[in-house]
Amino acid sequence: MLTQAQKISTDIIHVNQTNFIIVGFTLDHWIQNSVFLLFLGLYLISLIGNLSIIIAIWLDKRLHIPMYFFLSSLAFLDIWFISSTVPKLLTILAYNNKIISMSGCILQLYFYVSLGTIEFYLLAVMSVDRYVAISHPLRYRLIITNKVCLWILLLSWVLGFITFIYPTVLMFGLSFCGPYEINHFFCDSSAVVKISCSDTRQFDMVFASFASAVILGSFCLTLISYCNILFTILMIPSTKGKIKAFSTCTSHFTVVSLVYGSAIFIYVRPVESSSPNLNKIVALLNSVMTPVLNPFIYTLRNKQVQQVFREIRKKLVPNKSSLLK
Repeated sequence: MLTQAQKISTDIIHVNQTNFIIVGFTLDHWIQNSVFLLFLGLYLISLIGNLSIIIAIWLDKRLHIPMYFFLSSLAFLDIWFISSTVPKLLTILAYNNKIISMSGCILQLYFYVSLGTIEFYLLAVMSVDRYVAISHPLRYRLIITNKVCLWILLLSWVLGFITFIYPTVLMFGLSFCGPYEINHFFCDSSAVVKISCSDTRQFDMVFASFASAVILGSFCLTLISYCNILFTILMIPSTKGKIKAFSTCTSHFTVVSLVYGSAIFIYVRPVESSSPNLNKIVALLNSVMTPVLNPFIYTLRNKQVQQVFREIRKKLVPNKSSLLK
């Protein structure tokens, strides 16, 4: 029979083997409170901004065209993408609750990479949509119909959730060693692998191959689309026409640069060369700032969407003259 000390030791080992500790950020108490308020504010801004876009697009029939269907899908995705990491980060900052179960950690990783994969697919599809709109404007409605748009969106979401199933299954087969501390603010693959006792070469190779295929594959499609767009714009005779055509792509190009730049830095390189602290900063840019900025970059600065918001505001908040009557 086990002695009391041996039982306690066994229990501790069992707890440690089924739970991880997310280190997060090492901050002073008053700084941690300020950072909590900052991330809470960013999270709420992202939720409100993206929900506003979805509501505006679905309420106004003038926006029921493929381009805005893609944007509403991206806004919906951003809500879930930022929610895959920030709520746990807020819990860590507010209550210092850094514990996460092994299954919960791996599932967080799965949803993070799957939702990120969907975003890459959507960005690639949206670049093709802009290419067709600029290079073949007269045939745009015939090529990108609402039905085609819906099928493309469905395919992007389904493939996004399928892509990283195999790497996730491989991670469930890994063994982990103490102190079970993940040096990140969420369960990122590079940080989780570092605390594994198993030979992770197969997982590293498979994950890197899948990540590189998704990121570089969608990036190449986006790059080809933009090269064709640039060639078409240069062929437009008037300067005004060139500026108008180019302005329709600037928002998408800004987001593409932000998302692909951070993702390539984190995932398309050897795990051994990664710096944990630098990865945290770049991951914040990708997982937090992008969902916050997307509503402003894409649609809240779009004149047609702004007009819809003004009309909705007038309906909800009557002006002074109508109240006096």
